[in-house]
Amino acid sequence: MTRSSPQLADDTLESRKGGLGRILPLCGVLALCIALPGFGIGPLTNYYLSESKARGDSTMKLAVATLDGELARYERLPQLLAQQPILREVISYPDDQGIARAANAYLKDVNALLESSDLYVMRPDGLTVAASNYDSDMPFIGQNFSYRPYFDDALAGGLGRFFGLGTTSYRRGYYFAAPIRENGKVIGVVTQKIDLAQLEDSWRASGYEIIVTDPEGVIFLSTRANWTYYSLAPLSASMLRRSRETQRYARTEIGTLPLEEAGDANGHPLVTIDENGRTRTFMMIGQEMPEAGWTVRVLVDTASARRQAWAMALIAMLAIVVATLAAAILVQRRNRGRERAAYQRATQALLERRVAERTAELGSVNQQLKGEVEERRAAEMELRRTQRRLVQSAKLAAIGQMSAALSHEFNQPLGAVRNFADNAETYMQRQRYDEARKNIVRIQGLADRMAEISRTLRNFARKPRQRLEPVELSGLVRDSVEVISWRLKGSPAKISVDDIPDGLAVVAEPVRLQQVLVNLMANALDALDGLEDPQIGITVKCEGKAVTLTVADNGPGIPAELQERIFDPFFSTKGVGQGLGLGLSISYNIIRDFGGELRLCDAPGGGAIFHIELPAPPVGEDEAAA
Repeated sequence: MTRSSPQLADDTLESRKGGLGRILPLCGVLALCIALPGFGIGPLTNYYLSESKARGDSTMKLAVATLDGELARYERLPQLLAQQPILREVISYPDDQGIARAANAYLKDVNALLESSDLYVMRPDGLTVAASNYDSDMPFIGQNFSYRPYFDDALAGGLGRFFGLGTTSYRRGYYFAAPIRENGKVIGVVTQKIDLAQLEDSWRASGYEIIVTDPEGVIFLSTRANWTYYSLAPLSASMLRRSRETQRYARTEIGTLPLEEAGDANGHPLVTIDENGRTRTFMMIGQEMPEAGWTVRVLVDTASARRQAWAMALIAMLAIVVATLAAAILVQRRNRGRERAAYQRATQALLERRVAERTAELGSVNQQLKGEVEERRAAEMELRRTQRRLVQSAKLAAIGQMSAALSHEFNQPLGAVRNFADNAETYMQRQRYDEARKNIVRIQGLADRMAEISRTLRNFARKPRQRLEPVELSGLVRDSVEVISWRLKGSPAKISVDDIPDGLAVVAEPVRLQQVLVNLMANALDALDGLEDPQIGITVKCEGKAVTLTVADNGPGIPAELQERIFDPFFSTKGVGQGLGLGLSISYNIIRDFGGELRLCDAPGGGAIFHIELPAPPVGEDEAAA
């Protein structure tokens, strides 16, 4: 079915209106984006310059306050120094070397105490007779400073002030001078020079260019070192002559900073400075210091404000573009709304089915993970049981190795007991009761010895308790040495134990801690086998809330390449058939269960050192253990 001509004409007209409706908003947005930089950059730049001015004002006030404070700190000190008798004496008796040395030493000590640059004393003719830098490479003694204005002011009875470059040291400084009087008459001048250069370093952190100029406009303090000794404007002939007469800047040539005025902003002049072919524009904010005759100026770089203004203009343009795009996208979304609704209904059923399948799959995986967690827990429990069995087996194996020695230890006192008993019977038959009584006392001592050996062996062999408690170290170390002492029979090895304070305890389990000590000493004896003068030392050190028990030997030590593996299970440096390699691994885990740490270190002179670091019990528990 074909459309009629009027209907076709209406569709064509609607199409043209729709196209025109889309073009007109785009043209408006384009015109706004073009006009925004031309009309908005100026106000935005002024706005950000006003913010920069506020920060510059704060910086300038801080700089002025710093200078005022630094000057006020030293202003009255020369007047106090002028009252010292030693300074009057060095002027009155210039040929007395003893007085001169005393005055120089006094000025040096006071100068160090006040942290000033220099202190010196001048006669009425300006000749310096004493100075704090008398022992330096360029002393002031013998120099004449009568050409300085501060000297004339002080000699006239007032307080002299002056800023300049030292003609001897070539260091910048501010000078305070006061008259030295005797019987109301001015007989000399004492001068203090302070160094203000350190203030420049603190100013550089402000981010602004700060300069301080003298009455002629010459920069003598600046955050830019290359601006120092430059004037803001060409100096007149009279200014140059006055500067040369006072030697304010010694023989330094005064240049002119390449500075040009470029208008004003917020009531402050704008200046441009050409540096290495690069022109920078600054807003200059100034404040005078009448007492010092200085002017402090802060130069705020306007480039930052311009960058901020352009950035804000670009952000505004971007916002307009984004808003336009958002409107276009919204219209497009409305047109596609019906299509999405149909598509969502079609995919919703598929999504629900996939979610159900995924949920079932995750449930299955979750059950599998639970099973694996249970298996891991069971494996960990079995591992701990195996570890405890290994500890007990290691102790029983040690007891087996000690059996021969223990048999000898018991047979000797048993034979002695038999002999003493037979002798006692004979003495009693002969009515020699005193000798019989002595034999019975010896029999009791041998019985106590055998009981002690049996008790130590029984404590070593019993199964450990799981609960941690305060363990007194002196008795535990003594019992551990007694357990291993069978290996010392017929051996040159010696075990030395430092004095352990009574009552010193750690949080541990006594049986397992004794097993660790016995294992470390047994390993040390193995390493010392066949060596000359074998020694094992046991020391205890308490540091705060931790106690360190150290077992050291003078053996060959452990090679560096093996130290990382020394605590691994089944790793041993002994020969085949001489151990399973579990002793240090078990000891390491026992100490870790106690909340401590077992470490290996190399002794400086050879040998191995094992540190057992364990927590000390609280004060109340420590006393209970003692």
